[in-house]
Amino acid sequence: MSLVIAIDARAAAEVPAGRGRYVRELLSALAQLPEAGDVRFELWAREAWANPSLDERFAWRLVGLPDPAWHLAVALRARGDAFLSTNSYLTAWATRIPTTVVVFDLISFVPGAATSAQRRAARIERATIRPALRRARALACISQATREDLEARFPAARGKSHTIALAGTPPGREPPPLDPAFGLDRPFVLAVGTLEPRKNLERLIDAWAALPAALRAGHTLALVGPRGWQDDAILRAAHDHGARLLGRVSDEQLQALYAGCAAFAYPSLYEGFGLPVLEAMTAGAPVLTSTTSSLPEVAGDAALLIDPRDSGAIAQGLQRLLTEPGLAEALGEKGRERARLFSWERTARQTLALLQASTRS
Repeated sequence: MSLVIAIDARAAAEVPAGRGRYVRELLSALAQLPEAGDVRFELWAREAWANPSLDERFAWRLVGLPDPAWHLAVALRARGDAFLSTNSYLTAWATRIPTTVVVFDLISFVPGAATSAQRRAARIERATIRPALRRARALACISQATREDLEARFPAARGKSHTIALAGTPPGREPPPLDPAFGLDRPFVLAVGTLEPRKNLERLIDAWAALPAALRAGHTLALVGPRGWQDDAILRAAHDHGARLLGRVSDEQLQALYAGCAAFAYPSLYEGFGLPVLEAMTAGAPVLTSTTSSLPEVAGDAALLIDPRDSGAIAQGLQRLLTEPGLAEALGEKGRERARLFSWERTARQTLALLQASTRS
């Protein structure tokens, strides 16, 4: 009899980036994984995600309830050998089959790190995580840094937590031409992320403003991402120093931006993984990122690592990337090599193995 795995797949259709990207890539990789050839997947959601790569092994089970009723209903209805909780700690409270919970980060416990849209979710996470950690059969952390944060804060997680890294866009996907509406008619430094304090964009703009005038005159600082919380200072700084705000862009145009930038800057203060760093390296962009949280783990020696709280260090790193072509080219090549170490196939294989092991624990 084949294994039956239930998955919280809501984010595939409901969340454009972040956890949505994770679920979409995971499902697509599971569909191609030889080891999953005889596994059946019950995909619990409010609406189905239309993807032709998901064959008859993948069955959508739709429950049109709001949170938190959705979690209880699905937990009680889910059948099979294992459950993968990808988007909440709450579902694990009531599941009746071995449950693996995906842990993305501990941002909810970092003072001031949650956006306004995330604050309610952060309160829910803080209130629901302890029972979920007790009841979960296994915990899949998306980075070693997240795993260490989790175990340091919750010692009960030790012994059941595992590191399963994410991946970037598979190599070989050619990006489309850069949209001329962006107005990027000269070399540009790219930064990606919601306009919020945790992404450290105000310091990045300060560092940009500290660069020699001639260097800034020949380049553009382009910021991609939606507005977040406490973003007034970021918007003022961007306006004062000529940074171009592109807002949210499509996945395809984001790949074009990664491929076309002269340098990619990601001086975030805290990340559970830092997928944009990996995406930029996959595209061959020279990367500057932080020495904090999971970012050194993702970047390895393929990026310039700086103290994100030091605007001078950020400025120095940017100047080096823009004025030392040998360094930029070397980091671009190292980044491509580094990115090849990560794949969604590996993510799917390790996740499937963890779910299979949970049925035997």
